[in-house]
Amino acid sequence: MQPIRPLIIALFALPAMPIAAMSLPIVVYLPPFYAGEMGLGLATVGTIFMLTRFWDVITDPILGVVSDRWATRWGRRRPWLVASVPIVVGSVIMVFMPSPPVTGAYLLWWMVVLYVGWTLLTLSHMSWGAELAPEYNERSRIQGYREVALILGMVLVLALPVVIERTAVADVAAARVAAMGWFVVVLLPLTIALAVFFVPEHPVPKAPHVPWRETLAILVRNRPLRRILTVDLLGGVSGGIVTSLFLFLASDALQLANASVLILVYLLAGCAFIPLMLRLSFRFGKHRTLAGSSLFNAVTAPLILLIPEGNLALAVACFVLLGVNMGAGPFLMRSMMADIADEDAVHSGSQRTGLFFSLLTLTNKVGNAVAVGVAYAALDLIGFVPGGENTPAAIAGLEAVYVWPASLLSFAVAWIVWSFPLDEARQRRNRRILDERAAASAASAA
Repeated sequence: MQPIRPLIIALFALPAMPIAAMSLPIVVYLPPFYAGEMGLGLATVGTIFMLTRFWDVITDPILGVVSDRWATRWGRRRPWLVASVPIVVGSVIMVFMPSPPVTGAYLLWWMVVLYVGWTLLTLSHMSWGAELAPEYNERSRIQGYREVALILGMVLVLALPVVIERTAVADVAAARVAAMGWFVVVLLPLTIALAVFFVPEHPVPKAPHVPWRETLAILVRNRPLRRILTVDLLGGVSGGIVTSLFLFLASDALQLANASVLILVYLLAGCAFIPLMLRLSFRFGKHRTLAGSSLFNAVTAPLILLIPEGNLALAVACFVLLGVNMGAGPFLMRSMMADIADEDAVHSGSQRTGLFFSLLTLTNKVGNAVAVGVAYAALDLIGFVPGGENTPAAIAGLEAVYVWPASLLSFAVAWIVWSFPLDEARQRRNRRILDERAAASAASAA
């Protein structure tokens, strides 16, 4: 099969920019904004964000199964992308541009609506990307492009707070959150239109009916699936802690006024090194590259504890180092999940990419939900006050919660994924079986 043209992959990856522009503020800017400026408090906001993530335990698998079974003449994935636009746009306006005073019920309701739209959007886009190419390394290339688009979306949306923080706006926090919301509202419909109109969606053969008990048994027996979901859950907890506490670390522990600069250099470093991570995955395999990436995260995270207060130059250097492989884990796990879906198709006879990616997004969301709820509760317990007068013990507690769970969980990820059983040779065997079945089915139909 000929490699997909770079322009087609780039057009496919474009919707990842508004996806990232929406997802990063949800974990970095919205919790402190609603806890502080909106007056809901740390414990309340942490509980709400945890509850809304657990709502996805119900919606993600349902939407994954429906998207797998609902085939139209426009494809299985593109109609759901289009359907997600009004849901996401409407809820982003309500969440990112609230009219105070707001209540916990207001935030809870609109976050639930936002996550339903977000699930439709991200699940359809990732499943579509997994089905664009069947080849082992080509899948990594597609997901690498998508990861670059995700990081560029984060960079662009984070440039807005940097600009706003240098202006004379009365309410800086509300202005930067609103600017991020408008960025998503404008960019999402445009990028989805370009992808839907210009990127093909390959047809998938109609799958035979498999009873749900048999389906569940196949999922439970799938060792690669169990491993990747465990890894994604641990990564979600680790990533959720560091992203939800980042602003507190930068402003209260490191005493830096321009925290957005650190996120920008972190993301730019991650974007710059994705081509290197791709080449490493071609050379050593996806799972070994992911294990090495996790070990790198584990040993570099404690360097944050060595940054002196107010030293922006050293903080920038540290976050550049931390960002070297920040994009490796997400795109490698998505590429590995596409291979796992093929493994399942060999045994079940059904191509259930949507279901598998719904499980992948679900574990990451649950991990993030646990991280925000537990981390904010821990800060409340140790007496940390955002933006207030904090004791040295409270600051040390903030730094410990930020660094050590992420480091230990990264070691765990590396250990679990090192002996991952699905490599390139096994994937090629699976694709040969699936291609032979498809050819036999086509010949029978003819």
